[in-house]
Amino acid sequence: MRLRGLTKRYGERLAVDNLSLEVGRGEIVGFLGPNGAGKTTTIRMCLGLIAPTAGSVEILGRDVALEGAAVLPHVGALVEQPALYPYLSGRDNLRAIGAALGGVASARLDAVLDVVDLRSRARDRVRTYSLGMKQRLGVAIALLQDPDLLILDEPTNGLDPAGMVEMRDLLRRLAAEGKTVFVSSHVLGEIQQICTKVAIIVRGRLITESTVAALTGGQGEFVVTLGRARAQAALALLRAQPWGASARHEAATGAHADGATSEIITPAPSGQSADLNVFLVQAGFAPGSITPYAQDLEAVFLRLTEDATTGTTTQKTMGGDR
Repeated sequence: MRLRGLTKRYGERLAVDNLSLEVGRGEIVGFLGPNGAGKTTTIRMCLGLIAPTAGSVEILGRDVALEGAAVLPHVGALVEQPALYPYLSGRDNLRAIGAALGGVASARLDAVLDVVDLRSRARDRVRTYSLGMKQRLGVAIALLQDPDLLILDEPTNGLDPAGMVEMRDLLRRLAAEGKTVFVSSHVLGEIQQICTKVAIIVRGRLITESTVAALTGGQGEFVVTLGRARAQAALALLRAQPWGASARHEAATGAHADGATSEIITPAPSGQSADLNVFLVQAGFAPGSITPYAQDLEAVFLRLTEDATTGTTTQKTMGGDR
């Protein structure tokens, strides 16, 4: 899927602003942004539900505005909560929607029920389903025509932790089968676990397109755990090194949040944890542990969107500007 200069204006309000983005085959890409950023508007343009003011959407090399009838059957979508018939069974919901699509074979109904792990509840009325099951049935609807591309808007909306795990596992399975998944969500912990790449928009404009690893990685930094009594002296030593000027203290977390230890975030002499360990041991500061530093995607997202709002963010892309 390729967006080229995609723009949507409602009167004086610019909802999507010259958005260009590519989603490669077989990728799981997270589409992120604050409320009102233009995510759902973008998704509706991708699905041909609303027309762009300018720009284009290409799916499988075809312009959706010009060849929607040919290309959209290759796209499955779940936009927020699925519209289901509560007094019909899960299977009958699929059959009814399949009929509206021109008819779907009975074997295909069974196949998508298997994919979303609802075969055992297929004959139960949807009103008895949990919210997670309803969301999975929505994904089954999106899969009815065996699409190449799945576009999912808030698929974990309202799910409890168990439902989120179910949805996460489902999306991973679909990607493993070769489906391309474009997913919008506010649950950034889930996005961090399932996506290889994310695109972040603010006020309709792309501010970041990058791999999750590049966004959350510590750029060669490490977390050093030391006894609290010696942490300040070790930090001062690290900051005195040409390679350690950016070393900083951070409150210990997880198993180390016991009050007796501190965590220092620091580069290493040659970018290798082994060299950092040798340096600290030789200086008399044997560390309790040294691990690569990784940031939480939610923290990165909040920083980038805040910076973009105040005008201090520069666009980051994977492989250079686009």
